[in-house]
Amino acid sequence: MRASQLFVSTLKEAPSDAEIVSHKLMMRAGLIRKVAAGIYTYMPMGLRVIRKVENIVREEMDRAGALELLMPMVQPAELWQETGRWDKMGDELLRFKDRHARDFALQPTSEEVITDTARQELKSYRQLPKNFYQIQTKFRDERRPRFGVMRGREFTMKDAYSFDRDVDGAGRSYDAMYAAYGRIFDRLGLTYRAVAADTGAIGGDRSHEFQVIADTGEDAIVYCPQSDYAANIELAEAVALLPSRTAPAAQLVKTPTPGKSTCRDVAALLGVPLETTVKSLVLATDDVDDQGNPAGVTVWLLLVRGDHELNEVKAGKLDGLKNGFRFATEAEIAEHFDCRPGYLGPIGLKKPVKVVADRTVANMADFICGANAEDFHYTGANWGRDLPEPDLVADIRNVVEGDPSPDGQGMLAIQRGIEVGHVFYLGTRYSKAMNATFLDEDGRPKPFEMGCYGIGITRIPGAAIEQNHDERGIIWPDAIAPFQVVICPVGWGRSEAVRDTATALYQALLAAGVDAILDDRDERPGVMFADWELIGVPHRVTIGERGLKEGQAEYQGRRDAEATKVTVDGLAEFVLARLGTRRTL
Repeated sequence: MRASQLFVSTLKEAPSDAEIVSHKLMMRAGLIRKVAAGIYTYMPMGLRVIRKVENIVREEMDRAGALELLMPMVQPAELWQETGRWDKMGDELLRFKDRHARDFALQPTSEEVITDTARQELKSYRQLPKNFYQIQTKFRDERRPRFGVMRGREFTMKDAYSFDRDVDGAGRSYDAMYAAYGRIFDRLGLTYRAVAADTGAIGGDRSHEFQVIADTGEDAIVYCPQSDYAANIELAEAVALLPSRTAPAAQLVKTPTPGKSTCRDVAALLGVPLETTVKSLVLATDDVDDQGNPAGVTVWLLLVRGDHELNEVKAGKLDGLKNGFRFATEAEIAEHFDCRPGYLGPIGLKKPVKVVADRTVANMADFICGANAEDFHYTGANWGRDLPEPDLVADIRNVVEGDPSPDGQGMLAIQRGIEVGHVFYLGTRYSKAMNATFLDEDGRPKPFEMGCYGIGITRIPGAAIEQNHDERGIIWPDAIAPFQVVICPVGWGRSEAVRDTATALYQALLAAGVDAILDDRDERPGVMFADWELIGVPHRVTIGERGLKEGQAEYQGRRDAEATKVTVDGLAEFVLARLGTRRTL
């Protein structure tokens, strides 16, 4: 393509509401333009990137045996009501009524519609396995859309859904998608990690996130450099940091700690390590009877070491808490502890509570905890002697850098990442809810074993930019750059030799299958270079009269500090070699 035929619309400054690098650079490079909060127009340059991402995803999904279809963006409430998600999805599900007062929603995902399709079309085990996918617009009414395409309301996602006759088959489908995702992100040219993850609102039993590594990522990724262990911090297992509990060596003392309501302040006041303190967190569950009527409140006391943080996802998987919990009110705390927050602990409770100790806390001895009296903490507290053993010992904390890896192979490290893909094994959650069955070999109906697999198509460019940029602009991986090569002729309007040489190279690269652009706008060199560096085209060739007199042009990779002089006769071959292509001219 020639630049005069394209729409190059770069900005010197990013809009004031652009918060992160990718948002700023996508706006400045003219890839996107804002229509409303979290809703963008993809301009021609940006759409080229999206289409390249889609093509790679589509090729690998087809290679893996998935079948492309297209489901409607507008979906009837009845299907969502069958699974109970019409109410559970909350305000992120944008609902509306048609002229007949029937309820509909804009799809945020399509488990219900694809399950409905399967129950109508897949009747026999002989038709299984099947994997259907689409690349389609989604809408989630984010409370606070931000970060450009990273947290938008309208976006494009590839979502796939597998249907199998048994658990083993579902596992094979899952593994096939996991492998396909690895190929996709390899081809996209991104540095990523596949990490074990929580299944979240979609549900299921087996789950991995594909995270693009970036310092600005919203997610914390836990991994072991000495092994293959990797997990989202919500799921990363925290092992006990003490191998066993030692015998008490100190007496229990109610110690004054005036005005010191945090573990850190208490440790500083007493001159002891923060690791000797125990933090109390009070949760509550609203109980119901067999008829679903309110039946009181259960208060829970969760204990983690003073330098650790509660992992609410892990807590939400505990028996008694998995159906939902909340933080206790001040009135509930006063009723059970007879004290205000800041001085709470497991000793001397006014009313019984369920006590859950983190694995490390369960092995602590002579620890410090709140005394349930304002301005006092207990020192020298010990399980069994000073307070009963906990009702439950469980992994309820976030891991921290340097923790032992749960596989025993080394120590854990933490880095930031941006989630761009997610694979789930769903089991029969949706098929049972929607009575989606097939006839098995024995002639009996069985629910489908399902999996679902998503990739954020329009999120990938943002993640790629967060990972690949410098002070001049974007640095695209070759595979998804809007153009692989830009040819910058200096003096296009005044030199026939420059025009002829640039055009010949352009045509040669096109003939070799290279996605090249010829900047024929007759701009000054500084303007051309600034535009294409901002846009992030990974390879640039500059052709000018002075160099042509010596039979030379200049090549510069987007990451190169300096240009390389190349003979004009061998220019096309040189560029092809830098692209890593084996095509011949």
